[in-house]
Amino acid sequence: MSVADYRAMSTDELGAKLVELKKESFNLRFQAAGGQLENTSRVRVVRRDIARIKTVLGEVQRTATQEKK
Repeated sequence: MSVADYRAMSTDELGAKLVELKKESFNLRFQAAGGQLENTSRVRVVRRDIARIKTVLGEVQRTATQEKK
């Protein structure tokens, strides 16, 4: 997904997506360790999506704290 898609989501949706991607990352690491991973590029994609979501969540949090001041 693109950053624009993540920015359109609510924080609850982003949190749920983050949990989902972390579970997928965990499963991919186990598959890689066991030699069963077929699509090795998926690890990179999932890792980058996690970073994108964390970035968007950080932006939302910073804007929320700035608005309070």
